[in-house]
Amino acid sequence: MRRSGILMHITSLPGPEGIGTLGQEAYDFADFLHSAGMTIWQMLPVGPVGYGESPYQSTSVYAGNPLLISIRTLEKEGLVTLSAEDAYPDDNPETVCYEAVRPWKEKLLRRCYQESCFKLRDEVEAFADSNPWVRDYALFTALKEHFGGSMWTRWPDEAIRRRKKQAVAQYEHQLKEEISYQLFVQYLFFRQWFALKKYANDRGILMFGDMPIYVAEDSADTWTQPDVFQLDRNGVPKSVAGVPPDFFSEDGQKWGNPLYRWWWLRLRGYDWWVSRMKGMAAMFDMVRIDHFIGFANYCTIPYGDPNARRGRWVPGPGKALFRKLNKAVPGLDIVAEDLGEITNRVKDLMAYTGYPGMKVMCYGFGGNHQENCHYPGNYKENDVLYTGTHDNDTVLGWYSTASEEEKQAAREALSFEEAAQAPEAFVRAVMAAKCRTAVVPMQDVLGLDGSARMNYPGTIGGNWRWRMLPGKADAALAERLLTLNKETNRERT
Repeated sequence: MRRSGILMHITSLPGPEGIGTLGQEAYDFADFLHSAGMTIWQMLPVGPVGYGESPYQSTSVYAGNPLLISIRTLEKEGLVTLSAEDAYPDDNPETVCYEAVRPWKEKLLRRCYQESCFKLRDEVEAFADSNPWVRDYALFTALKEHFGGSMWTRWPDEAIRRRKKQAVAQYEHQLKEEISYQLFVQYLFFRQWFALKKYANDRGILMFGDMPIYVAEDSADTWTQPDVFQLDRNGVPKSVAGVPPDFFSEDGQKWGNPLYRWWWLRLRGYDWWVSRMKGMAAMFDMVRIDHFIGFANYCTIPYGDPNARRGRWVPGPGKALFRKLNKAVPGLDIVAEDLGEITNRVKDLMAYTGYPGMKVMCYGFGGNHQENCHYPGNYKENDVLYTGTHDNDTVLGWYSTASEEEKQAAREALSFEEAAQAPEAFVRAVMAAKCRTAVVPMQDVLGLDGSARMNYPGTIGGNWRWRMLPGKADAALAERLLTLNKETNRERT
């Protein structure tokens, strides 16, 4: 089946709360996808954002991001009382201002808790009982609040850092109210999430989630299960993840995430990964595994190094992990983010799993076109094809900075003449390609320039902030996309 979709993170939706939410704007976007004949809504990770507001540095592999909870929906459900003074002063609808959104939403969520915690007590308790991870996460988050937001490895009480039984019991009693609030917030997130998912699924839209391969150093996961990671006795990573120096960067990329103790996980039957994948399978219809090549070979960088120059590749878990996952969580619809250094071991793992990989058309016009797997004409049916991803520029932004050779190659391959025609030409080419699945970032659907870029890898500050202006995903645009879906035999049936 040929299918198409749009990459649009929840935070980028328009709306009156300073950030896209799981509220009416999300339902409107699902309707837009339905009208456009699309099958897939792809988004970035939806966990609590961590360092630099990155969804790839979340404080939990299971929890939901409270910033995505719709306050308006809570008001409509009678769970919180709002006045005119509570409106978010959104003075820039094209940008998420996390510094303003976070305290505004926190204030109203706490009001919601005060007004409705008793009313929803049974539902919250049932939610906590059916999600074993959430009580640990609530305690972790309450402790971070208690200790002024510091990393758990720097909490002044060694007993709770090491999760001594008596210390856990003490803080569970001491922080009972804050823990209750955190449980309440997670319940609200998943209440809204699964309502939206059902709405989208009922309209033939698959929810396509993103699973980072690594977890943040400062996370509930490293605190609750330190034996899963390469940490010293104080919880500090021995080595961290990244990418060694290459043609693009003489320093490489140091991500800073702790690495897994794969030998120990194998002895445990990869139970941590099975649990994590079951969680993703419950939330999403499709799952993109970020940095899939790290399961074949992963880079280890000494902790404390300023860059990745001493990074080196070592073998990952390989087939053994996916043999276990496919048995424990059958029927997963997985896409492997296989961008990067594709070794024979990576190729072998991709062939073994049969997962579709990713191709990015904006990467296709440099170097030797016959050897460039991203060049039009070199794609396979099993590839998932993109104009670009969240980590690279929009088509228009790419074209403005590309070399003359790349621009000429793109014009010749895609039959356009001017920069302004590039986004439409790329979108049409992606949709017309032989790949069974085609996904286009909303920025390229709208033909936006580099100011709409979502992320600059390796930088901190200013990322993850783009928002679509209200009214842009209108009926006329849906009709144009529907026509394109019909022409390229991707219309949802």
